[in-house]
Amino acid sequence: MTNMDEEAKAELLTFLVVGQLFSFARTGEWLRTDHLIKSAQMWLRSNGAVCDWLERAQLVDACRVVVIKALDLPFPEVEADLVQLFNLNRGWFLDYRKPVVQQIHAMCVAHLSHDASMI
Repeated sequence: MTNMDEEAKAELLTFLVVGQLFSFARTGEWLRTDHLIKSAQMWLRSNGAVCDWLERAQLVDACRVVVIKALDLPFPEVEADLVQLFNLNRGWFLDYRKPVVQQIHAMCVAHLSHDASMI
């Protein structure tokens, strides 16, 4: 059962990619698979969205592809700048007013569109 349209998938993928970059900037390490799955579940709960395990797994896999491409973006490295990527007044929601978040979202949309055209 799922209620995820293409935009919701792109937003979840964006959240996962930003999470990966956030982790890498802070610790020099990528998130483990279990952390990505928990991040996806947190995003789904926060957004009232539902997707099955296969769709989640595909988005986690896509995250690993997109994050490599996103390494060329001017992603913040300082903790105070990293935190500003989120609208903390509402929780850990991405702040889509930030240009780097917009760029990552566009990369995610393009990746998902490309994958859909391959089917």
